[in-house]
Amino acid sequence: MEPNTSNMQQQQPSTCLEITMEVHRVVPPPHKSTIQKLKTRLKETFFPDDPLRQFKGQPTRKKWILAAQYIFPILQWGPNYSLKLFKSDIVSGLTIASLAIPQGISYAKLAGLPPIVGLYSSFVPPLVYAVLGSSRDLAVGPVSIASLILGSMLRQEVSPINDPVLFLQLAFTTTFFAGFFQASLGFLRLGFIIDFLSKATLIGFMAGAAIIVSLQQLKSLLGITHFTKQMGLVPVLSSVFHNIKEWSWQTILMGFCFLVFLLMARHVSMRRPKLFWVSAGAPLVSVIISTLLVFAFKAQHHGIGIIGKLQEGLNPPSWNMLQFHGSHLGLSIKTGLVTGIISLTEGIAVGRTFAALKDYKVDGNKEMMAIGLMNMVGSSTSCYVTTGAFSRSAVNHNAGAKTAVSNIVMSITVMVTLLFLMPLFQYTPNVVLGAIIVSAVVGLIDIPAAYQIWKIDKFDFIVTLCAFFGVIFISVQHGLAIAVGISIFKILLQITRPKTVMLGNIPGTDIYRDLHHYKESMKIPGFLILSVEAPINFANSTYLNERMLRWIEEYEAQEDLKKPSSLRFVILEMSAVSAIDTSGIALFNELKRAIEKKGAELVLVNPLGEVMEKLQKSDEAGDFMRPDCLFLTVGEAVTMLSATIKGQSSNHVV
Repeated sequence: MEPNTSNMQQQQPSTCLEITMEVHRVVPPPHKSTIQKLKTRLKETFFPDDPLRQFKGQPTRKKWILAAQYIFPILQWGPNYSLKLFKSDIVSGLTIASLAIPQGISYAKLAGLPPIVGLYSSFVPPLVYAVLGSSRDLAVGPVSIASLILGSMLRQEVSPINDPVLFLQLAFTTTFFAGFFQASLGFLRLGFIIDFLSKATLIGFMAGAAIIVSLQQLKSLLGITHFTKQMGLVPVLSSVFHNIKEWSWQTILMGFCFLVFLLMARHVSMRRPKLFWVSAGAPLVSVIISTLLVFAFKAQHHGIGIIGKLQEGLNPPSWNMLQFHGSHLGLSIKTGLVTGIISLTEGIAVGRTFAALKDYKVDGNKEMMAIGLMNMVGSSTSCYVTTGAFSRSAVNHNAGAKTAVSNIVMSITVMVTLLFLMPLFQYTPNVVLGAIIVSAVVGLIDIPAAYQIWKIDKFDFIVTLCAFFGVIFISVQHGLAIAVGISIFKILLQITRPKTVMLGNIPGTDIYRDLHHYKESMKIPGFLILSVEAPINFANSTYLNERMLRWIEEYEAQEDLKKPSSLRFVILEMSAVSAIDTSGIALFNELKRAIEKKGAELVLVNPLGEVMEKLQKSDEAGDFMRPDCLFLTVGEAVTMLSATIKGQSSNHVV
């Protein structure tokens, strides 16, 4: 801001030395029409990344090329693809395929779907994402949390055992709505909605869901036939111990051995990232060994449950199974919304994590559209909700993936499995699939992150605990809703009860800081200097009015000021007040009248552009715009007003 050279130079009266200070004039912001303001606000809300900037100044042909590359990112890196990149991608693609095949079968069973649907979901969606996605590391497929939510919510009304066809129809319909919601958020630039799932919420939710998923696997790990359909901790444990007679020692022994093997493989890969292939290949090795053991010893006749015969061939079309009418439509929409948001949050978080490691950027809105369209296409090709899984993407990253071609390689590997290798999985025991799920979801329990939240913000830790206990004791969706509700309540508290602090001068400077924070700062006699650290609006204007009047009363009580004229000026430092509404303007008018009744004056310091403009429009009497009521810094305000007090005192003596 340009200094006003016509203003007088003043002296700082609180020092013995003659210090001159040039007072700068506070100027209103440049004029903008209402249309211009609305345009700017909409642009910053929906287009903060300014996606059209790359088209500026480009010829028409170049614009068409850029548009095609924006919609289909594969056209951006595809022309420069080389054999060297393919060598890295084929290794990573085969590696994640070895993980995707057993996980796909396991997660489908977790969702209450036929195991073959898990493999279908590892074939078509990765191909779609490779064309539309912008992440080089994201490995697409079914994930445990979305599988758990989809299965648990649909089971509330439909049984996958008693009515498997309807359950499958609802699963595909749910997938369509999940994809529709995801794509809509990206297309309408509403990605900020998923930000309401804070890190604290997700950590608690993921940990609780991991425990629920693991408890559900007790049915497979113990060989129990009659198991509860509920997801809560108490019903599951009650079902486990009420059916002790169904426990199978053969199943328990096999499950324990393979679970220890899988957890050890995971531990080795975590300790030595270069040995990523150990944990990546362990699930497939477990499936192969356990299948051979069952086939060799005819273990299915000795209490060990097996998958059974699986259908061969590629994904059959399923668009005729989508149900857009009937009594279960509301359930499909609700389940699609919840699973869509959760899987979208996980996919984008994973993509951004690995993009940061490799120093490239992932467009959140493009990812939403890619994942959404991927699920919409998947719902028509016998797939259920898919996204980018952290464990699979970590393996993809560590295996040296360079582009999304690794997803294509994985998809082709799954295709070969669907066409030729399905009979080999007939004797795969359910207990091993349960062990694979448990070993995969253990990584979702992030105790160090929870401890970090506890150290930094106790309120956030409460949110984490609410999400965690809500999931394990109530339900997955209710636990998530409780945590989000508490997070929103926290935001509302911050809005309706903004922080205000009293400022004091740091001796020897013109710097003013919080008196409680900087112990060396000192009050200026006759001045009450307050800082408001939030936008002022209808939600907090009443509170701010009461709080500021209480500041004045406390100031007078501490200083034992008997005469109203002893407090001369109340200065409001407004650098942190980024916005104001009509209720905020009314607050200043009320505050000014209340302060004047006490024989003091209200002074504003550094009101920002929007605040300054609205104050100017509302100040018909010119009370706020007077040079002695509006300053750029607290130091300048104190200097000028102290000189005024000194001048008035001199005149009074004369």
